[in-house]
Amino acid sequence: MKKLESSLTNMALVLTAVAVIMGAVLAFVNDMTSGPISAQKEKTLADGIKAVLACNDLVVTRTDTVRQNDAKGKELTYIIYQTQDAQGQDLGAAVESTVGGFGGALKVLVGFDPEGTIKGYTLLEHAETPGLGAKADKWFQKGEKGDIIGKSPAEPLTVSKDGGQVDAITASTITSRAFLLAVNNAYSAFKATPVDGTTGATTHNEN
Repeated sequence: MKKLESSLTNMALVLTAVAVIMGAVLAFVNDMTSGPISAQKEKTLADGIKAVLACNDLVVTRTDTVRQNDAKGKELTYIIYQTQDAQGQDLGAAVESTVGGFGGALKVLVGFDPEGTIKGYTLLEHAETPGLGAKADKWFQKGEKGDIIGKSPAEPLTVSKDGGQVDAITASTITSRAFLLAVNNAYSAFKATPVDGTTGATTHNEN
């Protein structure tokens, strides 16, 4: 077999062939893993909804999308999961709320009872500093230093450093502010949720 000459054309052909093969391999791997990854995200969300509403036997009866503008005019999107218990009683809703944290996007799932009192929360995504801002997953839980469970954000929750009633995470005031902003925004979206039962309904409100 004749050896390929070391020319620019041959090098380009080889590189193109390698790129095509690698592209095919990556597409195959992506196709094989996308299903399990999606299923895991769905399970994480389902478990999160049960956790923040403190009920293992519930049904999501409706999912709404609410869009609101923040103080800077940026449109933010919230997903609201309306729920009922096994007896058909209204449990309230779990709300997905995302803001910018110290290290990146901070996505919080907050559970509210029908009156708007916080029943629980969990972090769905964050890029906060391990050992500092990452403590938000525990710091604001019931019985902890920054406990917000049982509170209502009808009056926005703020850290004590800003004259509020919530103790900030030690050495992580920025993350604490971002977290409480996500909770306050979630409450605002919860209160703006349509009551006509229209799935995917959208509202635009100025904060």
